Amino acid sequence: MERFSRLFHGLDSTTATNRKLALMRDYFRDVPAADGAWAVYLLAGRRLKRLIGPSRLQDWLAETTGLPRWLITETREHVGDLAETITLLMDADTSGEPDPRALHQWIDEQLLCLRDDDEVTQRDRVVAAWRALPPDQCFLFNKLLTGGLRVGVSQTLVERALAEATALPRTVIAGRLTGQWQPDEAFYRGLFEPASHDEDASRPYPFFLAHPLEESAATLGAVDDWLVEWKWDGIRAQMLVHRDDVILWSRGEEVITAQFPELREAAVSLPAGTTLDGEIVAWRDGQVQPFFQLQRRLGRKRVGRQLLREAPVAYIAFDQLEAEDTDCRDRPQWQRRESLAATIDTTADERLMLSPLVAARDWQELDSQRAAARENRVEGLMIKHREAAYGVGRRKGAWWKWKIEPLTVDAVLIYAQPGHGRRANLYTDYTFGVWHGDELIPLTKAYSGLNDSEIRRLDHWIRRHTRERYGPVRAVEPAQVFELAFEGIQPSSRHKSGLALRFPRIARWREDLGSHDADTLAQARELADGIAG
Repeated sequence: MERFSRLFHGLDSTTATNRKLALMRDYFRDVPAADGAWAVYLLAGRRLKRLIGPSRLQDWLAETTGLPRWLITETREHVGDLAETITLLMDADTSGEPDPRALHQWIDEQLLCLRDDDEVTQRDRVVAAWRALPPDQCFLFNKLLTGGLRVGVSQTLVERALAEATALPRTVIAGRLTGQWQPDEAFYRGLFEPASHDEDASRPYPFFLAHPLEESAATLGAVDDWLVEWKWDGIRAQMLVHRDDVILWSRGEEVITAQFPELREAAVSLPAGTTLDGEIVAWRDGQVQPFFQLQRRLGRKRVGRQLLREAPVAYIAFDQLEAEDTDCRDRPQWQRRESLAATIDTTADERLMLSPLVAARDWQELDSQRAAARENRVEGLMIKHREAAYGVGRRKGAWWKWKIEPLTVDAVLIYAQPGHGRRANLYTDYTFGVWHGDELIPLTKAYSGLNDSEIRRLDHWIRRHTRERYGPVRAVEPAQVFELAFEGIQPSSRHKSGLALRFPRIARWREDLGSHDADTLAQARELADGIAG
């Protein structure tokens, strides 16, 4: 535990990529396998389920410290992080001895055991840990306890560190970290085993990702060097057909087969030993449907007959990663597409289809087709080099996504609350409204789009122009207008405005506009009606 704590704080104290890489590589090389498995699990962004709710923890903290509950709440709002608040208020003995247990023992005996304890036992265990652990380990314990552990490393960096520690290609490591696995000794030892052709056939391959095309498409060279497809508005999924089983894996590495039983039924007719990459879309009468129809199917353990009728789906395949149990990711794009077309031809099921190519004589013609993408309920174009292999992660130059311009609306800032982590002392989470008569109706929240300088300037303005407070939330004077960008807008009964925005973010601070120059709810509804039509 002590060693992992040093690693965690070492990673948290530097922004240098090479330093983080070295810290993790050296740790992975020497750590016992049972501890290494949990370290990989936590560093790769997988989390323990929250074991105890924040309200209960604050009650225990008030009882233990003798501080009034309101002061605990105020302190948490000021600090912005419950784990740090507990660590500070417990005022742990800095001369205390670090916990001597191994990381895996510590997780089993301090955390996972809480699942089966009654509330009194939970309290006793947690408070004992608060009192016994030195501050750095107490902070880490609280982060794990609340399910809020975030380490400033990406899974790609973890893969690189493991690749250097194991002397294996990163592609092999990435494959072994996909899918469902248990953080145990056998798993960690398996990471160090030589690469073989007999890897777990039920796991997906690491997804290959596209870079956004932000320059002129003409900079890519001759249009004939590229294969162009529509960018579908659905959810990315790999379809694995092995023996008599079909498994659908989401890009988030979750098995989603149960949510789409008709796709499993359709895929049974595909040749065994096949792995496809594609998009699940809402589909009816030969046309993709709005994304919110697909959302009705997500997160369900069981899909009833009525929902199957109301929100039908299709799988649009755009790549073949495995054919006849043979990995074909190193083959050029055009070859994989030919193989994919032949595979799709083996079935007549209309729920499985090949993503069509978009033909054009030049980039200008393609740009014209891209401009009409929203009318066709797609997000733009995917541009893939004819000779590109199927890589791992986001590798620049092989695949590009050329999206349509986002929708925008001018809205007024009406509420703000503090962010999290390093921005816990700044107001960075914003709620924006649009006019409905003389009233501002909340339309959406947005958290990104401003640079650090703008965030600090806006934070200063918020503090000076607060009208009311609701816990951590401040209602501010309706004076600041922002242009918000988003990918879609649809009716929603869960929101006061009757609308929900997809992927909203701040495009720019409209200091040239007064609050009454902002858009109206009627204008926002016109956008939604236009898309629905």
